[in-house]
Amino acid sequence: MQYKRRDFLKISGITAAGTIAMPSLLQSCKGLTLSGSLSDYFDHFEVTPALLKKVISTALSKGGDYADLYFEHTLSNNSVLMDGKVNQAQSNVAYGVGIRVLKGDQTGYAFTEIISPEAMLNAAGTAASIADDAGSNFAGDMNELLTPNLYPVTRSWEDTSIKDKIPFLERANEKIFALDKKVTKVTASIGDTSSYILFYNSEGVLACDYRPLVYLSVNCVMEQNGRIENFSVSSSARKGSEFLTDELVDRLAKEAVEKANRQFLAGKPKAGEMEVVMSPGESGILLHEAIGHAFEADFNRKNTSIFSDKLNKKIAEDFITIVDDGTLPSDRGALNFDDEGIPTENTVIVNKGILSSYLHDRISASYYKVRPTGNGRRQSFRFMPVPRMRSTRMENGPHKAEEIIASVKKGIYVDSFSNGQVNIGPGDFTFFVKAGYLIENGKLTMPIKDINIIGNGPQALADITMAADDAKLADGTWTCGKAGQSVPVTMGLPTVKIKKLVVGGINA
Repeated sequence: MQYKRRDFLKISGITAAGTIAMPSLLQSCKGLTLSGSLSDYFDHFEVTPALLKKVISTALSKGGDYADLYFEHTLSNNSVLMDGKVNQAQSNVAYGVGIRVLKGDQTGYAFTEIISPEAMLNAAGTAASIADDAGSNFAGDMNELLTPNLYPVTRSWEDTSIKDKIPFLERANEKIFALDKKVTKVTASIGDTSSYILFYNSEGVLACDYRPLVYLSVNCVMEQNGRIENFSVSSSARKGSEFLTDELVDRLAKEAVEKANRQFLAGKPKAGEMEVVMSPGESGILLHEAIGHAFEADFNRKNTSIFSDKLNKKIAEDFITIVDDGTLPSDRGALNFDDEGIPTENTVIVNKGILSSYLHDRISASYYKVRPTGNGRRQSFRFMPVPRMRSTRMENGPHKAEEIIASVKKGIYVDSFSNGQVNIGPGDFTFFVKAGYLIENGKLTMPIKDINIIGNGPQALADITMAADDAKLADGTWTCGKAGQSVPVTMGLPTVKIKKLVVGGINA
């Protein structure tokens, strides 16, 4: 990787989020809550309006229909406390531009970690090689767009040193040890990123964004009578260092100790097919993995998803509405605009049991002749955007959580997951449940742990017979992998009952 010295320097005053027309390039992103201007972003990446136009023209020179430029400068830091001391710290810098060209069903993509006119024009020519027609005529017409700033920052991570973070890691360590004498080890970590994004495309849209992201994670290890148990909890948001508070540390410490303690009492239910009640919040991972990916439009456009022929058809009970929302303030999955310069929105996927929309990027939206939903996302400038979820959740249902649990004679209640596998085509899944409870005669009884639940996503959705009015989002460090790249997401769920899933516990 090669960088100019200035690439590592802090560029102060850039906390902008918005899109604006090219004629106003050197003006502030008006009408938004910002403290930076587009000229700051041009200085940051050492580009000019004329250079951006020239690179786009080169990208379209072999007959492309559309082209875009995605500039990124991301600063990442991670600090870890183990054995009572902060003994690990890492930092990373990602800096470059990705250039994409679309022509019909073909895509050309190239990136460079050196942002110079020569390097960008060379990358643009490489991307343009998807076509060999006569060159397209780039007129440079512009359309103005504005977006709100969903993640204002009080204090940026560039203004926050590791010395500012250490007290919170030490507090987590001290708090967890103080809560229970069985605690033998604590690991705590803080990770933060600051991303400067500049986007420009052949439609004339220019977008600038400052994207903060942070997480705090704690792991508690306990020992009792020679038996060792552990539990990890975390919280994440698009915030600056104001995210770190004593209240947050105390909440996570208490939760980690309580859940680790519960594991000492846990056993495994008998294996077999039974009713499963999913807890609110974190159980949304099932919604995201087993069902949500099948709503992404590229899988449906290619007839990979089981929902490919289900648009505008009934797929769930009338009380079920599922949305994917990119507009939740400071949420880990929030974006002012996606990585294709499209403002994000609250997309209703399932409306009262009817599949009403897929999650679209520009390519799938063109195929289906609909507008993009703001779901074009990429891990970094090194990757092409593809349809991805943002914050996927099921909305409130008509029931009460107590009513749902009381309706189950024999089943399980699950509230913590560690991992899972999903086959996107048919939707078959296996999830590893870290913790939950047995349900016997309508009551939560023995804690359970370390079991698998096995089923089919679309069938599980159809088999949701009750949903409570307690929907909430999980605020953990959820990261979604697809097409070899990862992006931050969130998910949520109310308490729901699935009438049957295979539970892998102990044999009868």
